[in-house]
Amino acid sequence: MQESIDRAKGLIESLPYMQQFRHKTVVIKYGGHAMVDENLKKQFALDMILLKQIGINPVIVHGGGPQINQLLDRLQIKPSYVQGMRVTDGETMSVVEMVLVGKVNKEIVGNINHCGGRAVGLSGRDGDLVCAEKLQVSKKNDAALQDAPPELIDLGRVGRVTQVNVEILQALDDNDFIPVIAPVGVGEDGQAFNINADLVAGAVAEALKAAKLILLTDVAGVQDGEGTLLRSLQKTDLEGLIDKETIAGGMIPKVRCCADALNNGVTKTHILDGRIEHAILLEMFTKEGIGTEIV
Repeated sequence: MQESIDRAKGLIESLPYMQQFRHKTVVIKYGGHAMVDENLKKQFALDMILLKQIGINPVIVHGGGPQINQLLDRLQIKPSYVQGMRVTDGETMSVVEMVLVGKVNKEIVGNINHCGGRAVGLSGRDGDLVCAEKLQVSKKNDAALQDAPPELIDLGRVGRVTQVNVEILQALDDNDFIPVIAPVGVGEDGQAFNINADLVAGAVAEALKAAKLILLTDVAGVQDGEGTLLRSLQKTDLEGLIDKETIAGGMIPKVRCCADALNNGVTKTHILDGRIEHAILLEMFTKEGIGTEIV
């Protein structure tokens, strides 16, 4: 009996948070181990259904880098990266779109629907949801050529978001569907662009003025030099921590994505360990929370 009472107390403790976020939008970047482990995939689907059931509006943006690499390997196409971004020629773009839109997206939608939810899969090309342009990347010339302009690097069809048209997302929300978005954008020429999923999630959160942007990763969150989790950061702290190399590597674009979202109308951002079951619920509905919040 005591175990049942404790469960009921847990629900009551969650009530203020459920009330706070009712009718609010939460954008979730879904990726990493949470997309691979079968148990975590099911728990994620159930978490999304629960959020929708209690009146919170989840919008999912997913990655799929490892799945893309698997197919490229089978096709004997060697991937190439510049500054952590995949060089995407026409052949690679076809594979990217095939995997993200045709496989990964449909699997996520299928998991949610199989567990009793109502999800709809989209790419950024559907209804011109995510408009994009070619991402311009440059690198500095060596010291002997200090007066020369930076060298431009051609990444192919790698894009940056220029606009998010939210009408289709609002229509789905009005009809109690959960949108699941593949990070493929559309250019003015109608062709597809490969876009970093964190950046798409941030842009979608900004366009929807989301209450939260949550990035699922394979680490506990932002950590200091001793490996201690930093539970809360101000956006004004981030560049200093990057300069000190406390924040480094793949965490840099994630925290900058959070800072941009906060500068453009998102209320709060989080970087969570997606390897933990129900990580999103633990963050949203408990006093302690998990991971790192950036405000």
